[in-house]
Amino acid sequence: MTATDDRIGRPNRRLLPPLPSQAERVAELLREAVIDGDHPPGGRLSEERLCEELGVSRNTLREAFRLLVRERLVVHQMHRGVFVTLPTAEDVRDLFAARRSLELPAVQRAADPAPEALEAVGRAVEEGGAARDTGDWWGVGTANMHFHQALAGLSGSARIDEFMSRILAETRLVFHVMDAPREFHAPYLDWNRRIHTLLVSGDRTAAASELETYLDTSEEQLITAFLAREAPGPA
Repeated sequence: MTATDDRIGRPNRRLLPPLPSQAERVAELLREAVIDGDHPPGGRLSEERLCEELGVSRNTLREAFRLLVRERLVVHQMHRGVFVTLPTAEDVRDLFAARRSLELPAVQRAADPAPEALEAVGRAVEEGGAARDTGDWWGVGTANMHFHQALAGLSGSARIDEFMSRILAETRLVFHVMDAPREFHAPYLDWNRRIHTLLVSGDRTAAASELETYLDTSEEQLITAFLAREAPGPA
């Protein structure tokens, strides 16, 4: 039923969600392209090429860039242009601190999660297994992002869900540092399944404990890779 203003009997526009602007739609397309690896970390985003590909004006594209700068997915360098963010080891630490603050409470308090929320966790587990079976390790990484998004979704909070999606977009940029995606992602597929099984059984304490160790292990692997990349070469 459409919300109405009782005084005049017409739709109450204040209660309807605002339509996304063109800049927001462009930002969503660019966000997906960055997350999918079409634009690698550190790569320059050409205004001329993107305007032509997306069929938008420079003003619209620049507004989309400003939205993505706020999300830390791109950076603007004076007189040089806009570049996909190149994360650092410190960024990894900060991202995982944020993830712990969102994912762990969602799992710990999931005493009676909505059935659809728990089903989303299970679907992500199956998605990861299907990608592994076809050798699609980038797809495994995507499924892993869906898994962690679904864990945050156990909170039932739309705001947490939205914040988590932004954190995971940044996390996906971090994955580019791993030269062997199969070796990195493969162990976490079974870990995801264990966490899901514990949640289904109602043992959220054990599920949270597994998740905490999981996040600690993943963070350590990524920081080790980043520090190796950032280390100065031989003189």
